[in-house]
Amino acid sequence: MIEVKPNPSMLVHHGSYGEYGGAYIPPVLEKQLQQLADFFDSETQKEDFNSEFIQLLKNYVGRPSALFHAKNLSEHVGSKIYLKREDLNHTGSHKINNCIGQILLAKRMGAREIIAETGAGQHGVAAATAAALLNIPCKVFMGAIDVERQALNVRRMRLLGAEVIPTELGSKTLKDAVDAALGYYIENPTSFYLLGSHVGPHPYPKMVGYFQSVIGQEARQQILEFEGRLPDSIFASVGGGSNAIGLFSGFLEDTSVAIHGAEGGGDGTYPNTAATLSFGKPTVFQGTRSYCLVDDKGEPIPSKSIAAGLDYPGISPQHAYLKDTNRAQYYPVTDQEAIDAYKLLSRLEGITTAIESAHAVALAIKLLKDKNELAIVNVSGRGDKDVEREM
Repeated sequence: MIEVKPNPSMLVHHGSYGEYGGAYIPPVLEKQLQQLADFFDSETQKEDFNSEFIQLLKNYVGRPSALFHAKNLSEHVGSKIYLKREDLNHTGSHKINNCIGQILLAKRMGAREIIAETGAGQHGVAAATAAALLNIPCKVFMGAIDVERQALNVRRMRLLGAEVIPTELGSKTLKDAVDAALGYYIENPTSFYLLGSHVGPHPYPKMVGYFQSVIGQEARQQILEFEGRLPDSIFASVGGGSNAIGLFSGFLEDTSVAIHGAEGGGDGTYPNTAATLSFGKPTVFQGTRSYCLVDDKGEPIPSKSIAAGLDYPGISPQHAYLKDTNRAQYYPVTDQEAIDAYKLLSRLEGITTAIESAHAVALAIKLLKDKNELAIVNVSGRGDKDVEREM
């Protein structure tokens, strides 16, 4: 099993990634989040914590996840493509890595319940799963629209014992689920807020990056074992940014490796998009400074994407930093391009990926066409939840 450690290139002091990050929060949350930051820093230096985390990843989640040479897709595209199979994890996505880690922290902190937000439902399922395993109550906040379009995952969460709380706020999607969860957290300080993506105030991006870094560590070792060299490029979908930073973290210092993020492009035009890094501007949103989709007055606007997990107007502060420093390139991928890739991967490889991950597949197909390059695409989740939707 690959050892999970903080990666110096991705973990930063005080939650800052260049000009991005930080904790822009009401005073009532300052003490809670500082205690969480200090506790995280302390526990992740302890051998017993990391050992328990690693063993659960191995024996419960099923890690390491496979790195699969997609021969048929490779032949179709004209480049050698490997898929990092996070869809094979228990619960069917990368989200379980972070949920196991954070709930281990919650138990050690003596939290009485877990609260979480979810869009596509994969984080909600993973949170409910880890909460059931570690015997702690769980509440999951979800936008009312997402409750409808991700009905299968809602049923899974309830089966696992979680209370799913729909919110009718705003656009009734992921942004509003985060607002509802934060509001509950402020009123219930004995709860543990398990944020699912690489967003929000410090220390959440730092924690999520740590727990998801196993993806990149594994992928790096696997590709060296299989090919004897690093890939020319890597790809991942980017909503808030957790699966992407998980993969990217293993290659940030390898300047020969091109890094590509696929955003939810909607119909390809502003404002009918969720491509924050492509169309947004730096601002403070939901506790951190990063890029955000805003109107002429600088106020956040609703995002639009076929993928509930990408349907978010904000973005990870580290992705914002990677964009500005040109270490990573980000591209909008339209709904139709993602649908086409979703169908193509199913038919060529027998892998029905999440519509979120299909954005990364679509981008790889576009950029790798007849390039004869070596690439890794992160398949961050499975597509069962999307099969019943009209595509």
